[in-house]
Amino acid sequence: MQIEKLATFLFFCALIHCFSVSLFSKISLRFKKGSATEAFFHLLSEVEIVFGFWAFIFLIVWFLIEGSGAVIKYQESLNMTEPLFIFCIMILASTRPVVTVAQNAVLSLSKFTSYLFSKVIPVDQKIIQFYCLIFFGPLLGSLITEPAAITLVALLLYRMLDSKISENFLYAMLALLFVNISVGGGLTHFAAPPILIVASKWGWGLKDVFINLGEPVLLAVFLNTTLFTYVFRKKIISELNPLQADSYPMPVWVIASHILFLILIVLNSHHTQVFMGLFLIFIGLTSVTKNYQDGLKFKEGLLVAFFLAGLIVFGPFQRWWLEPILTAISEKALYFASTALTAVTDNAALTYLGSQVPTLSEVSKWALVSGAISGGGLSILANAPNPAGFSILSSKFSGQTLNAFKLFLAALPMTVVVMICFLLIGKF
Repeated sequence: MQIEKLATFLFFCALIHCFSVSLFSKISLRFKKGSATEAFFHLLSEVEIVFGFWAFIFLIVWFLIEGSGAVIKYQESLNMTEPLFIFCIMILASTRPVVTVAQNAVLSLSKFTSYLFSKVIPVDQKIIQFYCLIFFGPLLGSLITEPAAITLVALLLYRMLDSKISENFLYAMLALLFVNISVGGGLTHFAAPPILIVASKWGWGLKDVFINLGEPVLLAVFLNTTLFTYVFRKKIISELNPLQADSYPMPVWVIASHILFLILIVLNSHHTQVFMGLFLIFIGLTSVTKNYQDGLKFKEGLLVAFFLAGLIVFGPFQRWWLEPILTAISEKALYFASTALTAVTDNAALTYLGSQVPTLSEVSKWALVSGAISGGGLSILANAPNPAGFSILSSKFSGQTLNAFKLFLAALPMTVVVMICFLLIGKF
């Protein structure tokens, strides 16, 4: 119990740190540029390193208390498949051939949609492009997984963002991205981290997930995207750039090979040695096709994997206070509690802890998972793919740091829309 309380204390220290990264960024400016102290505080201002940093401190303190045996045994018991998978899929999904396919798909879809609208009412091309990207992109996460989807959508959003974009609009857009990604992966049993981590244990298949979550998922993504686009229509027109087709040629075999590796890695996402082997072969392919590549996002992928690995280190030690909450309340109350708790702990970690409760009813299981995906946009740590999206868009934010409170306020009304959808037509 002593170690559990230590882990919980440091976990909440990490939460406070996560909401205070802008403070560390300001502190770093007080020191000489390029000095070790400046670099250290700048590192602490990177939200992606927060949980890994505090997990490292926890393991060191644990080692000093009980020795190396207990620490090593615990580390070996952890399943780090998800961080490794996100590392691989984020790098692959951000390559130029894959992004080119996604961009061309958005352009084709927006042209078709524009043609349909032109028969009724003319709509600005940028509004249609933005709508197609932020609506269909997150839903694509149910097929290619949420980490791959958020990487593609964020990269294309980055191309649309103007250098003088207003801060409030930027936070609102990031909130919409996080909320839609968290909800949009809920159509299948293998794409969203909070679902895939419990699907096997609870015996859920594709049919179960689609029937129980499909309607509120589709309605929530549609309503949030439509309302956002209408409210911010003037800013979309004035502060976003239109997507343009790439001028350089991309051989079909290059695109086909990248898509093939993407599919193979997604299909083997539960088998670490298989997808890591495929990824290493893929790295060899990128050296052969370097003329058709941009720089691979190793740093961004590594930071996101480090973030999630830190959460996994802390996760099992939170059972002592989470389990009583999950078992002592009704299904509706569990949904609300799950949505709220997701804001302060990774939603996959939350559903994983729920899967360790043998007395949880079937209805309670759906309430728990529904709440976990509903609250996945409230903070950067609420959903595992969120850091991947922010790492791509971070250069557009002041000081390249995230104000967690502003993100929470921006995501709150969108989360309320999601909650209404689940409360009205959810299966709990």
